[in-house]
Amino acid sequence: MLTIILAESSLELIPPELSHHQSVLAYSKKFRKIISNTLLDNSWHFGAMKGLKNEIKRGRPDIVHLTLLSICTSPAFYENKIKLFVHTVNNEIISINNNTRLPKSYHRFQGLMEKLFLTKKIESETEILMEMENSSLSKLISKIKPDEVIALTTEGQKTTFEKLIHQTKENSCILIGGFQKGHFNEENQKIIERAFSIHDSSLEAHLVASRLVYEYEKTIFI
Repeated sequence: MLTIILAESSLELIPPELSHHQSVLAYSKKFRKIISNTLLDNSWHFGAMKGLKNEIKRGRPDIVHLTLLSICTSPAFYENKIKLFVHTVNNEIISINNNTRLPKSYHRFQGLMEKLFLTKKIESETEILMEMENSSLSKLISKIKPDEVIALTTEGQKTTFEKLIHQTKENSCILIGGFQKGHFNEENQKIIERAFSIHDSSLEAHLVASRLVYEYEKTIFI
């Protein structure tokens, strides 16, 4: 079993301090949305986000959408060989059931996430598909108790996806940054036991996720 956590992900609702900015007001009026239950999106709220604390890691829900699709449409995920969590930049944890089928349309994904922030659960007729709780990454790690915690970062030891998969322990947890630029914060770096770099330059999270899962599937579906 491989656990993948999309860590410090750019997924949050519009913070109260931005609710009166013109770009936010114009967006909510245009799409008839309630500001307090709307995802922060750099594509629409760029002006409002200027100078926002930790700005570089915020307002990119599209990164989360693409990366989750890369994992959730894989055979390994369908066959319960991957545990998947999203850790947000504001310390929320989203648990994703392996029976979850995410919408491929970003517009529908946006609506789904906004509902999740509001209700804390997405349910089918028979089970909970997604659930959100307030929690730090370190608390999640303590809860799932992996054999080791590995981070993929440009600051890590150079390797390949193939070598990485063969070096991991049976019940490993791999962190992929769910943000546009930067590195894991100091608090989260404390829980990382090994760090690896796949390329000299930063790669997009969805590309890292898809190639990681592909190499993992090569070892479990022989």
